[in-house]
Amino acid sequence: MYRFLLSLRWAVIVLVAAALVPTMIKLGFWQYHRHEARVARNDLVARNLGSAPVAFDSLSTPGWSVPSGEVWRTVTARGTYDTGHEVVVRGRTEPGGSTIGYFVVTPLVLADGRGSVLVNRGWVESAADAASIPDVPAPPSGEVTVTGRLRADETYASLGVKNRGGLPDRMFKVINTAEQAKYAGTAVLGGYLELASSQPAAGPSPELLAEPGHSDIGPHMAYAVQWWLFTALIPVGLVVMARREAKQGTAEKPSGAEEPVGATG
Repeated sequence: MYRFLLSLRWAVIVLVAAALVPTMIKLGFWQYHRHEARVARNDLVARNLGSAPVAFDSLSTPGWSVPSGEVWRTVTARGTYDTGHEVVVRGRTEPGGSTIGYFVVTPLVLADGRGSVLVNRGWVESAADAASIPDVPAPPSGEVTVTGRLRADETYASLGVKNRGGLPDRMFKVINTAEQAKYAGTAVLGGYLELASSQPAAGPSPELLAEPGHSDIGPHMAYAVQWWLFTALIPVGLVVMARREAKQGTAEKPSGAEEPVGATG
């Protein structure tokens, strides 16, 4: 009844199924690891956003690289804005929207004289053309205390952009303390502060960036379960196909000639 299982066609079917099983298992674990990474990231963001504020310069020094466990930590800095070395960073999306504009990054010269902290003051819309610096509201004058979120330096590689140069003065593609230290000719502490509030409060200002979301775990766990269910269905499908083909073969088999009823010698 099941001699067809020895055919070349069924050998190919079994080989394909055997190859699909480990592939689907790996895809399931890939999605599961993405789920774990998303949960870990959410936990990190929630923990660091809820942390007690610490002074930026108690963590950072010039050339310091922000550890992954410190990103999004609440930090403060006190000093005076250096508007002469304020820059804009192109190709950035409006908070909560899709309009492309600029981030405004202004160095804050620390009151203790230890250097400057880059402050991302928020988003502004583009100028009339890509070669023009957009209108940027001025920061508060005099000494201010800023509170925000600690962010790691951006790099061209991490953002997937190329440094082709040729940008107008005061326009950059990444927020990078090494670039800004070279541009301003001063010591700049590693990492930067994503502004949340300022004392005294500023008047008109760039649009502040919102806190990162940290409650959505995404669809990755559901995708992992789907891949594993597909894996379990492969052997079930093979059995169903084999039984169906065996039943169909039995139905199509010609029956023997029947003995005539009432035949005489």
